[in-house]
Amino acid sequence: MNPSIASLIARIAMALLFLPAGLSKIGGYAGTAGYMDSQGVPGMLLPAVIAVEVIGGTALLAGFQTRYAAWALAAFTLVAAVLFHRNLGDQMQAIMFFKNIAIVGGLIALAALGAGAYSVDGRKG
Repeated sequence: MNPSIASLIARIAMALLFLPAGLSKIGGYAGTAGYMDSQGVPGMLLPAVIAVEVIGGTALLAGFQTRYAAWALAAFTLVAAVLFHRNLGDQMQAIMFFKNIAIVGGLIALAALGAGAYSVDGRKG
């Protein structure tokens, strides 16, 4: 497969994960902040979470600063796995933890591959 097409598909797939998640947190702000607080993460960090997901997801979709966006989202996803899915004795939490680790791997691959020709980054040369 053409690497530019592979990168486009990967960018779209990852954006479809982060963009709706960030936008849904705006609509469910109080509930999300409460959940964060219940997990020992200050709910006041929610605006930063929303910004990372929405801005990072948009950057991936457009292929803008793709390598930086992928690294930032990989770090964010790894932290989320550790903070929210650390109870590996619970089968569902273990599945969620390792799903996040797989997403981190995909984001690292995307950071290594870059945006490809079908992107803002690709248009810049």
